[in-house]
Amino acid sequence: MTPDLKLDANDLVLFARIMEAGSFSKAAERVGLPKSTLSRRITALESTLGERLLTRSTRRLAITEFGEGILDHARRLLEETEATAALALHRQATPQGVLRVSMPPDFGELDLAPALIDFAAHYPAVRLELDLSPRRVDLLAERFDLAVRVASQLPDDTSLVARPLTRFHSGLYASPAYVERHGAPRAPAELMQHICLRLITSNGEAQPWRLSCGNERWEGLPTGPLTANSVGMQRTLAAHGMGIVGLAHRFARPYVESGQLQRLLPAWELPCVTVWCVTPGRRLLPTRTAAFIDMLRLTLDVPDNPIPGRGGI
Repeated sequence: MTPDLKLDANDLVLFARIMEAGSFSKAAERVGLPKSTLSRRITALESTLGERLLTRSTRRLAITEFGEGILDHARRLLEETEATAALALHRQATPQGVLRVSMPPDFGELDLAPALIDFAAHYPAVRLELDLSPRRVDLLAERFDLAVRVASQLPDDTSLVARPLTRFHSGLYASPAYVERHGAPRAPAELMQHICLRLITSNGEAQPWRLSCGNERWEGLPTGPLTANSVGMQRTLAAHGMGIVGLAHRFARPYVESGQLQRLLPAWELPCVTVWCVTPGRRLLPTRTAAFIDMLRLTLDVPDNPIPGRGGI
């Protein structure tokens, strides 16, 4: 054989399959190809190698001496192919390996710990690496398997795939102490006279509040002593009476149940935001990533009903 001889490894595997089955007909049934296709592929392989591998008649199939030598290599190639397929199937059936996940830091406020503990118990072969950071990571350059992002919309990026998990509905909240000192707004326009804690965007600008009630709309940029990019910090400060805050009901719920916060203007809602799972490319998801996404969906996609106001507020 010349050094630049071009062989199709698939043809060698088919040759091994034929000899394993003992005939072209049986091999064709096992590999799911027409008998004529197998015959043509072996003829092409013989032409490439420059010698006959088999002698065929209507009754018997005999391997040549040259074919015996090639068969050893073909069988090893078949074994490696089958071992690779078995490994892939095992990995598909059993999630394993390192799973790098980026999440907003405020997701730590959602008490995901029980779900993460359960995930670790079910998939002990997966090593989870969580990055809780406000920065938007580069999934491809930093080799992240998954990023959780919260936004109404995501920028188009053909190198990434975004899957919606759930939606967060939001409203306005304040502590009972704040309401006792400053009163409660009876209409959105009155927010301009209140102390409000506002969220800033990634470019450092404070977001206006856009409220809706049925077909009614109100938009304004209330003033306040603090703007921050941390929902968790805003919630804590609001619970200590520092001002009115816009929160997803999911984040507010434990503080409402403990009496630290109460709903304001309960008929009015802030815009919904979507929780997305973003993964690299459009290739098949590794089972460890798919299992983690399923865990997040079960944990987050629960009824997110607005929390009613108290005392007619």
